[in-house]
Amino acid sequence: MYALIAMALALALLVVLLRLKVKLGRSMLLASVAVAVLLGVSPSELWQMIVAEWNGKSLSRTTGYLFVTLTALVILVNVLGSAMKETGVSQRLASALQGLFKSRRLALAAIPMTMGMLPTPGGIMFSAPMVRDLGDHIGMDRSHSAAINFFFRHQWETIWPLFPAVPLIQVMLGVSAFSLISHNVAIMLLGTLGGIVFLLLWSIPPRNPDAQPKGRFLDDARNFAHVFWPIALVAALYAGFNLPPAAGLGAAILIFLVLHKVPLGRWSAIFKSAFNIDIVVLIFGALLFKLNLEAGRAIPSVLKFLSDANVPPYLLIFFLPMLVASLTGLTLGTVAITFPFLIPFIGTGAEARIGLETLAFSGVVCGLLLTPVHLCMALSASYFETPLAGIIVRLLGPVLFVAGAGVLMAVFFG
Repeated sequence: MYALIAMALALALLVVLLRLKVKLGRSMLLASVAVAVLLGVSPSELWQMIVAEWNGKSLSRTTGYLFVTLTALVILVNVLGSAMKETGVSQRLASALQGLFKSRRLALAAIPMTMGMLPTPGGIMFSAPMVRDLGDHIGMDRSHSAAINFFFRHQWETIWPLFPAVPLIQVMLGVSAFSLISHNVAIMLLGTLGGIVFLLLWSIPPRNPDAQPKGRFLDDARNFAHVFWPIALVAALYAGFNLPPAAGLGAAILIFLVLHKVPLGRWSAIFKSAFNIDIVVLIFGALLFKLNLEAGRAIPSVLKFLSDANVPPYLLIFFLPMLVASLTGLTLGTVAITFPFLIPFIGTGAEARIGLETLAFSGVVCGLLLTPVHLCMALSASYFETPLAGIIVRLLGPVLFVAGAGVLMAVFFG
């Protein structure tokens, strides 16, 4: 019980600091320090945790590696955005997207859903520049643009096999990939429907007749390709050669600058303008929060408390993953922590009740979509320059559809 109270107090502190206009990175760092103090995690214990990570995990799974690669990725995304502005590419993007997709709403959803097929920490930043530019061109509120980018980016997470949680659940339950995906697709379909209803059908400014795209299809396709090819190159290098996204993006930026004949004298200005120290502090604080939870053994304590409280099974199956996801902001971590506890309820092999797995996964998704601890949420608020609360409020409606998908699958297939 105490661990749950400690985590709640740390998150409450984060909310209060943000309300007081403290920068997001500093707020996250202070919340991380607070949770360490409340859980009694000493600097030596934290250091031992880092050493244990280094000795017991592969390099790509260590906190230090995540900090370096995430920071590099986010900064390089900003560099790419600055380079596109420098060359005038981003100014042509909005009209090109509307010309290609014809529908502004379809364009706004299609960009993050396409980019969302590349599962990488902080990958929401791939689509953020395009969605922000298009939203600004349409005249949308930044919190609305951020919510669209964040929500549609995460629609593949329950079915796309490149997300590690999907094969992990398959192995845990001993079921076929088809069986798992055919059930979880309900979350994606109803979630997308909820996003359309609450994010795309409402609050989109009326189309300005004077702002109709007048370019030819080939011109629109060429302008879009100038923006999209660096992202496509990163995805291809990641999927085909397992090259870290930050490294692939760095290569794409260099090629972009050369192809657009940007003078060498302008390169340093482009890189300097993209650096934001608060984003670095934000990533550090988010990873430190996760480390402190692990070092303080907070999650096992919460699991034991809920088990001892005799919570009804269906509520436990949904709310336990939702709670852990909201506290950690991690899909894979939440699945790894909670599903072993839920397997006795769900079953395995031929006896597995996949509808209950879908209910559990919908809880994971609901928690991730509404927590400020989720790195993508924090990065969205920072990049779109909008309050976290403004994004979260807009997501409440779509999240109800996600939860509804889990409930329906549990009722009919559980």
